[in-house]
Amino acid sequence: MTYLRTLISALSLALATAAPTGASASDTTGLSQVELRPGWRMADGTHMAALHIVLEPGWKTYWRAPGDVGIPPQFDWTGSRNIQAVSTNWPTPVVFFEQGMRSVGYKSELVIPLHLTAQTGGADMQLSGEMQIGICKDICIPANLSFNAALPPDVTRPDPMIAAALTDRPYSAREAGVRGVTCAIEAGADGALILHARIDMPSAGGTEYVVVEAGNPHVWVAEPDSRRDGAILHASTRLVHVEGRSFALERSELRFTVIGESRAVDILGCSS
Repeated sequence: MTYLRTLISALSLALATAAPTGASASDTTGLSQVELRPGWRMADGTHMAALHIVLEPGWKTYWRAPGDVGIPPQFDWTGSRNIQAVSTNWPTPVVFFEQGMRSVGYKSELVIPLHLTAQTGGADMQLSGEMQIGICKDICIPANLSFNAALPPDVTRPDPMIAAALTDRPYSAREAGVRGVTCAIEAGADGALILHARIDMPSAGGTEYVVVEAGNPHVWVAEPDSRRDGAILHASTRLVHVEGRSFALERSELRFTVIGESRAVDILGCSS
């Protein structure tokens, strides 16, 4: 999907020591603070860092699966050195509504832990890249963040802010007491597939919202219709290839996130 490329003053984040380095966002609409927190080298040789984003009052940003009106966050790690892989640890999101449509994301503040694997252990990592996020108030606009940080191997003390963000995550299926998930898939109109999921799990509290991810970035997933019937949470949705092509669904790659008032639950895969 192509988005309007409105460049909003690139935010450069440079790091030479173990202290977090911020970038002024006073001239960037919707953002009041952005910093890269360098984190620490862990016992297994991987490194934990984080991006810390503070939004101006009334502004919101989006989760990895933002909903129909949101802008999905995108990372580009080109330019990094001695980094084999980067994985993001998304904190528990909230559900909000814009123009009568559901979105999933964050209000006020967001800390995104970054788990980095080195190519060569015991050496500095150079984290260089860009992130595009959507920020919204009355309208939604993309903001481009850039960063360049040296992550030394001799800092081993955990950062409390990052540690707190790592604990603020959805429950796993086992932790939430999920007893099973089954899926029925049928053909819909215009090449779409219709997915009916049956999730046997305790209530997540209050109104429960279900987010479905197909495991394929080229497949669009509609906002599911969901209802609870006793111990069973039902969710049905429509999936379409963004280029109108035919596609197959791998049940093992389907991901369900249930967001309730008490907790969120992350569920991977379903059986037939």
